[in-house]
Amino acid sequence: MKKYLIVGLGNVGDQYFETRHNIGFMVLNYFAENNDLSFEEVKHGSICKYKSKGRSFILLKPNTYMNLSGKAVKYWLSKENIGIENLLVISDDLNLPLCNFRIRSNGSCGGHNGLLDIENTLNTSVYNRLRIGISSDYKNFNQIDFVLGKLNEVEHNELFSIFPKTCEVIISFVMNGIDSTMNSYNSKK
Repeated sequence: MKKYLIVGLGNVGDQYFETRHNIGFMVLNYFAENNDLSFEEVKHGSICKYKSKGRSFILLKPNTYMNLSGKAVKYWLSKENIGIENLLVISDDLNLPLCNFRIRSNGSCGGHNGLLDIENTLNTSVYNRLRIGISSDYKNFNQIDFVLGKLNEVEHNELFSIFPKTCEVIISFVMNGIDSTMNSYNSKK
């Protein structure tokens, strides 16, 4: 059975619940809830497993805090013997408009410390990522305060409205591969 590691980035703790920086956690929570899955606490995070059509999805929410996400990713890739080509990291993106998303097979961290730590820990920027826009209109705010700020009602409703589509992206990545997924989903809401 082919295995895939799907990582949602975020920070642990009640103070970070539904903050813009925790979009990765929110997407995985949505996926789990809609597939009757439960997360269990394990080394370096919380995981749940989902199987479909001969493939195993391992959903990981690291508990290492955002800036040390690479430690959890490296550990679970090694523990489950998963190749980096079967890794998908889900994160917020400050430079994408709210609710827009991009799927890429490589690229820069774009100033995102969680992605930077993964890149540094794995010694490569060649890994798959799904970046979800949290707003390109943060210029009136301190960047750290903005990403760690709670979603307002409009942001909450709009972001949660795209979670079904982001879950389709996860399934497409596992079933069809990164190239097909990029062709099907980039620039679509």
